Amino acid sequence: MSASVRKVAGLVAAVALLAVVMVGCGEGDNPTGGGGDGTVTIGGQSYRTVEIGGLTWMAENLNRATSNSWCYDDDNSNCTKYGRLYTWEAAKTACPSGWRLPTGADWNSLVEVAGGSSGAGSKLKSTSGWYNNDNGTDDFGFSALPGGGRGTGGTFYSAGYHGRWWSATEDGSGNAWLRDMGYNGDYVYERNLALGYGFSVRCVR
Repeated sequence: MSASVRKVAGLVAAVALLAVVMVGCGEGDNPTGGGGDGTVTIGGQSYRTVEIGGLTWMAENLNRATSNSWCYDDDNSNCTKYGRLYTWEAAKTACPSGWRLPTGADWNSLVEVAGGSSGAGSKLKSTSGWYNNDNGTDDFGFSALPGGGRGTGGTFYSAGYHGRWWSATEDGSGNAWLRDMGYNGDYVYERNLALGYGFSVRCVR
């Protein structure tokens, strides 16, 4: 083999090795994929995504460990099932780069596309997982799950019965707005509660 051929072969091998190393390094919490209906991978975990009303929503509750976030009942299996529960301050920064916590206006747009607050719950709720089989039809692939909540004193409550999701919008009185769906109705409620409660997070872009 001539010197020039050996040199070219060496360069090819070096490039191949560099490619392997880059793939093996991983991307931490940097999201890959996503956009419209599909999936996005964050910190090694894959989330379904769905486009509704011109926005891309995560179709699963966020399960990204941060300070001031918890698994329901401090049981890791509930994080797998429902995602984590975040205080409002934690929720504001929990979404990865390129994603954000939805504003109240984003939630309002989602609810309007799904038919308005009085009936959107049945179309946004998942087809299983709700108490007494009071599930939804999941018409838009949003798959809302009843992750429950965590009170400011640390008590967990309502998993299986209610799902509550933070918005990025404060109400001006030290509380923030959230959206609430229950097992026993089709309504999507808009509520304002103290920032120290722990509720689910959906990210949007």
